[in-house]
Amino acid sequence: MSLFEICIDSVAGVKAAVEAGASRVELCASLIEGGITPSVGMVHQAVAAADGQLKVHVIIRPRGGDFLYSEDEFVAMLRDIVAVKEAGAAGVVIGLLDADGFVDEARTAELIAAARPLSVTFHRAFDVSRDAMASLDALIRLGVDRLLTSGQEPGVVEGAPLIRRLIERAAGRLVVMPGGDITPRNIARIAADTGAAEFHFAAFATEPSGMRWRNEAVFMGGALRPPEYDRPATTAGAIRAVTTALGG
Repeated sequence: MSLFEICIDSVAGVKAAVEAGASRVELCASLIEGGITPSVGMVHQAVAAADGQLKVHVIIRPRGGDFLYSEDEFVAMLRDIVAVKEAGAAGVVIGLLDADGFVDEARTAELIAAARPLSVTFHRAFDVSRDAMASLDALIRLGVDRLLTSGQEPGVVEGAPLIRRLIERAAGRLVVMPGGDITPRNIARIAADTGAAEFHFAAFATEPSGMRWRNEAVFMGGALRPPEYDRPATTAGAIRAVTTALGG
């Protein structure tokens, strides 16, 4: 049976995932940057909204950009892990590389130790690592529970051959979970091509603002960002469109 993890950025997203029967969510802020650590208040609210019906995993990523972190950023990650544990999260999602593109094993080990007994996922920092198999072997040595990957390609369809090889090499020692541009149209092909049992995706629909007064001349995020009055929101229908395409 397939397991579905939904990438979300709101408490409403948790509720939609519960309604759609998902097993887990990855809670992020600022998905436009690929996801960074959400506020502690958001984590508390997300865990409360889940109400034990699904697991809330929280990304621990202090900023967008690369995955080479300063000492101050690393200490912040350790502190964030402590905070999300206290907030009731079931897991954390981490990813650190060194300057040469290899998994930063020493620091990753520290984060894992701080996180336990929570579940630990290594995110798509893996996809920009230098050597996929060496990185996988490092994560297995470290005892990571799960690897989220697009197969070192822009999307899972292109990365499926590598994902299948990763699953074969992992041999059950960790879960390899495809994630990256999964849609209702391609998920069945991805499942067949990779042999994966867990899948990670976002499921957004446009949600209009409830504001009656609007000044559409103002852009809070700069000239390239659309007005503030419509935004992408996770919906149960968008989740079900993907899961039902795989018979989930």
